[in-house]
Amino acid sequence: MTNLINQFLNTANGWFFDHGMKVVFIIIVASILHIFVGRIIDRVIKKVIKQGVASHEAEVKRENTLIQVITGVANIAIWLIVILMVMSEFGIAIAPVLAAAGVAGIALGFGGQYLIRDVISGIFILLENQYRAGDVVCFNGTCGLVEAVSLRMTTLRDLDGTVHHIPHGEVNIVSNMTKGFSRINLNIGISYNANLEHVIKVVDEVGESLTNDEVWKDLIIKQPKFLRVEEFADSAVVIKILGDTLPSRQWEVAGELRKRLKIAFDNEGIEIPFPQMTLHQPKTK
Repeated sequence: MTNLINQFLNTANGWFFDHGMKVVFIIIVASILHIFVGRIIDRVIKKVIKQGVASHEAEVKRENTLIQVITGVANIAIWLIVILMVMSEFGIAIAPVLAAAGVAGIALGFGGQYLIRDVISGIFILLENQYRAGDVVCFNGTCGLVEAVSLRMTTLRDLDGTVHHIPHGEVNIVSNMTKGFSRINLNIGISYNANLEHVIKVVDEVGESLTNDEVWKDLIIKQPKFLRVEEFADSAVVIKILGDTLPSRQWEVAGELRKRLKIAFDNEGIEIPFPQMTLHQPKTK
C-alpha cells in the first residue's frame, strides 16, 4: 500500500512539474489578460468614438455599450483558448475536439437559424447606433430602460421593475425615446369660457419661468410653450404645449410643468374642466 501511495505521489509530482505548473501559468496569464483586455478595450473605444453632433451623455452611452459587448466577446475567446490549452496539458487531443466542434457548428448552423438571426441583427444595431445602454426604448410595445446589450439580445427594465430579455431578431420596430434630445408633449383641456389669449400668455409665462429656474434650466433645451389649439373636445378646448429637454429628462420636467400650470391656472381663474353630461328630462303634463 505504501508503495502504491509513493508511486502515486511520484507520478503526481512528475505531472505537476511537467504539466501542472503550465496549467497554473496559463490560468494566471488568462486572469491577467481578462483584467487588462477590458481596460485596453475601454481606452481604444473612447479614443475611436469621437464627439460628434450628439451630446456628451449620448456618446458615453454608446461607448459603454460597445465596451460591454466587445469585452464580453473578447473574454469568451480568452477562456475558450484557455480550456483548449488546459485540455492539451491533460493529454486530451485537441484536433478531434476541434473537428467535433466544427461538425457541431454545422449542425448549429442548420438548427440555430434564430440564434444567427439574433446575432446578425445585434451587429447592425451596434453599427447603426440605434440605441445604447441607458436609453429608454420601446420594442413592439415593450418599453423600458436599456440595462445591457449583447450581440444576441437586449435587456430592458420597465417602470414596474420587470426585466425583459428581448432577442434582437424579434425586434421589428425600435422607438428610442432618449436619443439626441427628448420632448415634452402635453395636451391640456381648458374651459370653453376661458379667454384663449389669456391662457396662451399664462402658459408661456409658466414655461419661461421654468426655463429660467436655477434647478431646471440645465435640463431644458427649448422652452415649453403654447403651440396650437389641438382639438375642440366635448367638455374642453384642448391646447398643445411643446418643449425640448435633455435625453430622458422629459418626464420630470413635464411633471414640474404640470404642477406649475395647475397652480397658475388656479391663481388666474382658468378652469380645467372635467367631462360633464347634461340630462334633459321631458316635462310631464
